[in-house]
Amino acid sequence: LAGVDTGHMGGIEVQTPLMARWLAAEGFQVSMITWDEGDEFGHEEGAVIDGVKVFKLCKRTDGLPILRFVYPRWTSLWAALDRADAEIVYYNCGDLGLGQVVHWSRVRGRQVLYSVANDVDCVRSLPALGPLRERLLYNYGIKRADRIVVQTRKQKQLLEDEFRRSSRMVPMPSRGFVEKEGAETVAHQRGERLRILWVGRLTKPKRLEWLLDLAERSPDADFDVLGAANTESDYAKEVVARAGTIPNVFMRGRVLHADMGGFYRKADLLCSTSVYEGFPNVYLEAWSLGIPLVTTFDPDDVVKTYGHGRVATDVDGLAAAVAELSESGAWNVASEAARSYFLEFHQVKVAMRAFKEEFLELGTNFGKA
Repeated sequence: LAGVDTGHMGGIEVQTPLMARWLAAEGFQVSMITWDEGDEFGHEEGAVIDGVKVFKLCKRTDGLPILRFVYPRWTSLWAALDRADAEIVYYNCGDLGLGQVVHWSRVRGRQVLYSVANDVDCVRSLPALGPLRERLLYNYGIKRADRIVVQTRKQKQLLEDEFRRSSRMVPMPSRGFVEKEGAETVAHQRGERLRILWVGRLTKPKRLEWLLDLAERSPDADFDVLGAANTESDYAKEVVARAGTIPNVFMRGRVLHADMGGFYRKADLLCSTSVYEGFPNVYLEAWSLGIPLVTTFDPDDVVKTYGHGRVATDVDGLAAAVAELSESGAWNVASEAARSYFLEFHQVKVAMRAFKEEFLELGTNFGKA
């Protein structure tokens, strides 16, 4: 929201401020609760940024391990929710915070709209969550949230099967980089090296090692990697070290979202190697510029259905997909399909209409119009 790097960035951190600004411009009173990131980020408690009022939790590092789960984290969340005093709380993360927010809302007589961010958040085994307290609180929240929106038909069906919860499928909004046009021809057809972009956190489910395998097999292409580990891990250290030994891989580290457009505009293909996702924001950003996708994860088979790129199940398949889309004819068809799909379904003014309907319907419980 404030346009600064706090050391943690993902699709949620891009989409939620985008939605908040849009709703504020539509006349809603919008507030956002954030970690206290320190005065160096230039906003105080109660500051208004682009029409959105900011309330702070404690700092991430405050409190003693284990005990800080309750104090100051849970207590400061409760206090911030009281100060914000919203009729409707929007939550978009598959973690224990959902249960905490839902509990506050039930005590205070408020409503919660939960937006599912990832397929694994719809599975009862909750493979992305750790300690028992996380699982218990998430289960409490997802069973009691007043409304749920999902990104895909798969998520909708999983919620019905696993949690017996109904939901509404809503396309995710993205501003993308739509003000700029994508390249008209594939790079090597202009006498340049093919340039492939990978964007994400350095975690095992993102499988950066598959991209490194692909790079070693593709010496005539260059690979830009945008992202870092949100928390240090042996895995992140290993893939960064390996990437340093591959001459056509360029590790760019964490890049501010405002600066990412330049990397997209230089790219001929976006590559995703994830085991699972929701509906990645990076897909939408690439498609806004007409950049085709080579991926191991295809939400609701939209890539296959609409022809935005190619889907693979292993590194050999990725290599074959890159080779196919290196031909200008195939690239042009996929590029046009990607751009058209983005404009039809995911532009902010299109996607946010459905979210606005959800908020208005929940708001009728408070006599709001």
